[in-house]
Amino acid sequence: MTETDVATATHPIEAADVRDVLSRHMLTKGMMRMVLDMDASQGVRLKDKSGGEAYIDLFGFYASSPLGMNHPKLAQDEAFRKRLMDAALNKITNSDVMTEHMARFVDTFSRVGIPAYLPYTFFISGGALAIENALKAAFDWKVRKNFEKGYRREVGHKVLHLDQAFHGRSGYTMSLTNTSDPRKTMYFPKFDWPRITNPKIHFPIDEAEEERLHKKEQQALQQAKRAFHDNPDEIAAVILEPIQGEGGDNHFRTSFLRDLKALAHENDALLIFDEVQSGVGITGKFWAHQSLGVAPDIMAFGKKTQVCGILAGRKLDEVDGHVFQTTSRINSTWGGNLVDMVRFDRILEIIEEDELVAHADHAGTHLQERLHDLSEAHGAVTNVRGRGLMCAFDLPTQSYRNAVLEQCFEEGVIILGCGDASVRFRSPLTITTDEIDEGIERIDAALHATPSPHTSHTA
Repeated sequence: MTETDVATATHPIEAADVRDVLSRHMLTKGMMRMVLDMDASQGVRLKDKSGGEAYIDLFGFYASSPLGMNHPKLAQDEAFRKRLMDAALNKITNSDVMTEHMARFVDTFSRVGIPAYLPYTFFISGGALAIENALKAAFDWKVRKNFEKGYRREVGHKVLHLDQAFHGRSGYTMSLTNTSDPRKTMYFPKFDWPRITNPKIHFPIDEAEEERLHKKEQQALQQAKRAFHDNPDEIAAVILEPIQGEGGDNHFRTSFLRDLKALAHENDALLIFDEVQSGVGITGKFWAHQSLGVAPDIMAFGKKTQVCGILAGRKLDEVDGHVFQTTSRINSTWGGNLVDMVRFDRILEIIEEDELVAHADHAGTHLQERLHDLSEAHGAVTNVRGRGLMCAFDLPTQSYRNAVLEQCFEEGVIILGCGDASVRFRSPLTITTDEIDEGIERIDAALHATPSPHTSHTA
């Protein structure tokens, strides 16, 4: 070892050296210009340990932070911290070894977050892997269905999905992901699976928008019918995000989702909802689909759940030996991470104790009101939309949007974009209305400080 290596191994890394150390072996170009102070950051207040600046967190660590930093009911709960250390000291293979920690977590999850109509559970680390296993469950179900019809070969290996979908970057999921950033899937092999238009809502919904939506929804449903017709018995599932996140915070009408589910069932296909980003209270319901009134056959979860996985319903019982009845059909070494389970167990209790889902609904109403204020003050802000705290607005161009986001960072707020030119809000559930107001004021300042597309063009 060199002297530098020895020093690094025996002494803590200083905040000022973090980027240099990481850059020796990692691409850090896309990382934020801050080193997170893990101790000083509190709630939605993120502290930069390298420069001392403080930021309001409106990105929620890519929608994965349910309570913000160092929530007192986590940080000061000695019994919880003991359970967490107990789970962390030895990494247990949850797929074949039972523990009290896992049983406690599943019991809490069942009470607080698992709907009665989705009784089957499977846990794994990573949202994309959750989607992968949702698809495997559907493929297994569909092929068994086709065997019952008399097929003597495996048929049922296709997935119907939407434009502007983001379902991950792993093997199966790359065939479904098609957002505006091609770097996420380009040059990797993909399946040629059927894709339909996404009849997203443009807000506000007036008479003209009602008419446009009806046409787009009928177009999407006709495309879906054509896909089923052209791929007889091949489509195992229809998958979509009830609110598309990465693709632009795109919302759909309940009537369209119901029609799509009915069409799937008419053709012996399952409806899969990807709630990796929209789950765990951010929409004002524990799961986004609960506010839409359409229940999936399989649902993938992740991010705020810390541990990822799928929930599935009784429609799978239409075949014998499906993946929740046959061992090792879906599995992984760790079966999810026990530390994540212990953490989410306590997070679920806090969500329940502090009524944070209802709070997200109330705070989300306030956020949407403030976004409409922002739209009235800035003509560039359009298409304000949201459910609960999962909100967004559009700006005129992608380059302008990116400049505004950069200026937001300078103003002390961290917020991200999505789609072609949208700005998305993904704060922790604990954010207060005062913190929302402060964040909006900083975004307002960023908009004032960023030359408009028209100004920069004429200049």
